[in-house]
Amino acid sequence: MTEQNTQSDIAAYAQAFVNLASPRFGTEVVFATDDFFAAKERMIADHAPVWKQDVYDNNGKWMDGWESRRRRDGGKDHALIRLGGKGIVRAVNIDTSYFTGNFPPAASLEACLCDGEPDENTEWVEILAPLTLGPSAEHYARIAYDMPVNWVRVTMFPDGGIARLRLYGEPYQNWSDVDDSASLELSALKNGGRVVGYNNAHYGDTWALLAEGRGKDMGDGWETRRRREPGNDWIIVELGHAGVVDALEIDTAHFKGNFPESFSIDAAYIEKGTDKSIVTQSMFWKELVPRQTLSADNIHRIKARDILDFGPVSHVKLNIYPDGGVSRLRVFGRPSKAKLSND
Repeated sequence: MTEQNTQSDIAAYAQAFVNLASPRFGTEVVFATDDFFAAKERMIADHAPVWKQDVYDNNGKWMDGWESRRRRDGGKDHALIRLGGKGIVRAVNIDTSYFTGNFPPAASLEACLCDGEPDENTEWVEILAPLTLGPSAEHYARIAYDMPVNWVRVTMFPDGGIARLRLYGEPYQNWSDVDDSASLELSALKNGGRVVGYNNAHYGDTWALLAEGRGKDMGDGWETRRRREPGNDWIIVELGHAGVVDALEIDTAHFKGNFPESFSIDAAYIEKGTDKSIVTQSMFWKELVPRQTLSADNIHRIKARDILDFGPVSHVKLNIYPDGGVSRLRVFGRPSKAKLSND
């Protein structure tokens, strides 16, 4: 197998997971030994890296990423990243886009799980040994460490620039510590909610649908292209934990001339199945919320009286008619005791 095929396979594998390094997940870059040329915070920006021709600031060429100055002391640079919640990292992408003569020759990742901030007594685990990097390219790698972490330290050998760092993985929630009598946001990214599949996502980012807060603009959500044929668009979400749904929210924030005319929600309880098989099964799921109209730039709250008696569900399918954009989907409910006993 060629290196190119290996990278392609890992990239495809990574896309099934949430980017734990996303600001949408609440993640922050809190420290860097040096970010003289480009701010450390840019390294985890959600949008793809951009190139700005002939744009300079007081320190030199403006670059979209984290870039340290040239080291002359034989040391190395690192940055500390605090994840928005606990997560298990499954794959990484270290992207050096547009860093051609100033990329680091290698980079490594260490991680830890700790309360508060790491200190000199913190035990770090190397989850990615120094990985050889090249100019202006994405570098994917699988991560074998299967324990939850909430801090990551990325080290450059010795210095240079990283355009983007993506940490693909699974948000971790210890459901045995959760009050199963309380209504929780079962679909939230931090609670393990994830997108299983969709028929179209021409604009925006599907994962934004499950993020905290309201969308910051029209690009912060899921939007389909204009449908020119019969039918409707849809997206399937696996809940972080199976539960009995007692409320939902559909938020069309910033979607004014392109919000869906209406929506409905189907659901099912599935214990096992691949994403592909779940998409196929979804054609036969039962209705959880009958079709209702939507309005522009508005939070639509669906209360228990408008939700059909269903029992525990593990997956929901948001149908929009005929197309358009939705900023956030929130599914609230009580975690299923039967599922809790098997965790």
